[in-house]
Amino acid sequence: MMKPEILIVDDDMPHRRMLLAVLSEEGYLVTGASDGEQAVLEVEKKFYDLILMDIRMSRMGGIEALKQIKEISPGIPVIVMTAYASVNTAIDALKSGAYDYLTKPLDIDELKIHIGKALRHIQLEKENRFLKERIGSQFDFSNIIGQSAQMQKMFETLSMVAPTEATVLILGESGTGKELVANAIHENSPRKGNPFIKINCAALPETLLESELFGHERGAFTGAVTRQKGRFRQAQTGSIFLDEIGEMTPSTQVKLLRVLQEKTFEPLGSSETVQADVRIIAATSRVLEQEIEKGKFREDLYYRLNVVSIEIPPLRDRRDDILLLADQFLKKYAEKNKKLIKGLTPRTMDLFLRHDWPGNVRELENAIERSVILSRNEMITPEYLPVAIKALETESAPGDDGFRDGKSIKDVEKQMILRTLEETGGNRTRTSEILGISRRTLQLKLKKYGI
Repeated sequence: MMKPEILIVDDDMPHRRMLLAVLSEEGYLVTGASDGEQAVLEVEKKFYDLILMDIRMSRMGGIEALKQIKEISPGIPVIVMTAYASVNTAIDALKSGAYDYLTKPLDIDELKIHIGKALRHIQLEKENRFLKERIGSQFDFSNIIGQSAQMQKMFETLSMVAPTEATVLILGESGTGKELVANAIHENSPRKGNPFIKINCAALPETLLESELFGHERGAFTGAVTRQKGRFRQAQTGSIFLDEIGEMTPSTQVKLLRVLQEKTFEPLGSSETVQADVRIIAATSRVLEQEIEKGKFREDLYYRLNVVSIEIPPLRDRRDDILLLADQFLKKYAEKNKKLIKGLTPRTMDLFLRHDWPGNVRELENAIERSVILSRNEMITPEYLPVAIKALETESAPGDDGFRDGKSIKDVEKQMILRTLEETGGNRTRTSEILGISRRTLQLKLKKYGI
């Protein structure tokens, strides 16, 4: 495996030499540049995996150099350094495309953490691109985030189903992202560019649902003062997404069955037969086989809908994706709320990985949005989390130590390390001193516990 190449840009020669030595000892291939102008020339000549760059420099400053570097190679992560701990300066750098920022004097342990995080992020993007190439470059599922084995399997199924005309039934708990999957199917199908109409079958009463789906003539029922086209007509030559299909009443199920069998329907109050050139994508959080046994869902409709089924795994079954999703939501809501938040603390990450997420991805997104809005720090700490997640801390610990009887020594040790890291702001040297162990021992334990 090739060593990552890092470009260090700083007009302070002693500081630059120190960084070159430190990062070289960490196993990176390092190159130095004395200002922004030289950095731009370096990037024009060769590819770097990461750039560490000062903001204030004599000939060309870091912000200007950052903008030019992003034009040459947009994918290179750039971490900027500044002795001027101004929020506005940091925000300018982030707006110009910086991956992260650090303030001088640098904490070397913190620097190593940020470099490792940036390089892992780039590696994930490379793996994601490879996955898409393996699935087929003609498919774009970029709106669906997931690196876990379960999600890769789902992507492969999507790549086979999307370009066909098959009716698709999407299964999954509430909050797993069924609408995103439906949208991905449409956008990667021959019907892309044509209408994609969505309707939530649980949101409308029976009388209104039938009218919404198939349309009605003026005077068809009380209150029908105008003619309405209906969603199936609006979706002609495109796709229609019927969310929560399990909530549909038996009489409406009969009419939908006709659309699937004969590709025709009749608007309410009309004798006109309309041809339905529409691909149907349905979704449900219910177990339809159980609904059939209860007599609430037609078996013949179920088999018509279930030509191909795609099951979205709940978030608790794909924990490898939790922090990846959290990172995306954090960026989204930090930008939306104009908050300068760098990430999650180790304790917060641990709580996220331990929580079962009954509300799935939607619950995770809401938790991140809430935390971003309430946070007063650069990192999301447990105090800003919803009560259900924050409560996991008190579950594992009795009394003053915060650890419950019955916990293993490993669990107690892991919690002690997490809390001490939290208190030191991620400084591993200070953490090892407080815990009374060597820094090397601490690194081995962090690796052991996946921290």
